[in-house]
Amino acid sequence: MSLVSRLAADVDQAFPDLVQTLQDQVFSGALRITASRADAEDITQETFVRAYRALCDYPPDRIRALKLPGWIWTIALNLCRNRARSLARHPVTADNGRLVAHADSRPGPEDVAAWREPPLAGPLATLPDPMRVAVVLRHVAGLSYPELAQVLDRPEGTVKADVHRGLERLRQLLRDPPAPQSTPSLSEVTP
Repeated sequence: MSLVSRLAADVDQAFPDLVQTLQDQVFSGALRITASRADAEDITQETFVRAYRALCDYPPDRIRALKLPGWIWTIALNLCRNRARSLARHPVTADNGRLVAHADSRPGPEDVAAWREPPLAGPLATLPDPMRVAVVLRHVAGLSYPELAQVLDRPEGTVKADVHRGLERLRQLLRDPPAPQSTPSLSEVTP
C-alpha cells in the first residue's frame, strides 16, 4: 500500500513514515535556501507540524489526491519565504535601551561545516533566489519539473529555464571562481 493510501487510512499510523521519507530532503533543501542550520531545522520541524495538522483536517479523498513531495515542499518553501521576510522586516531590535542586531544571519561554525559537505554550496549561495530555489528543489530535493512548477506556482517552462540558468551560472563559477577579496596591508594604508 502506498504512503498516500496509508495516510488516507490512518494519519497517525502513517505520518512517521512520511517524516522519515522526506525529512532529510526538506532539511537539506531548507539549509541551502536559508544558509542557516538553525533556520533549516526550525523550518523542517514546522513543515511537518503544519503537514500533520492539515492532514488531520483533510478528508481521505483529498489526502489520496496529494502529490506528497510537492505538497510538503510548498509548505517548506512558504516557511522559507516567511523567514526571509521576517528577517528583512525586523533586522534590529531594542535591548535595554540600546540597539542590537537581530540574530546574526551569517553562517556560524556549524553552518560552515555543514556547507563544506557539498562542493557546490558556496557557489549555490551566490545564485539569485529564483535560480537557487529552482536548482535546490530540482537537484537536492529531487522534485520533477511538474512538481517544481506546482510548488513555485510558475509555468513549467519558467522553472526549467531557472534550473538551466542556475546550472550554467554554477558551471561558470566553477570554471572561473571570483578572485578573493584581499585586505590592504598596514604599509598600504599608512602614509
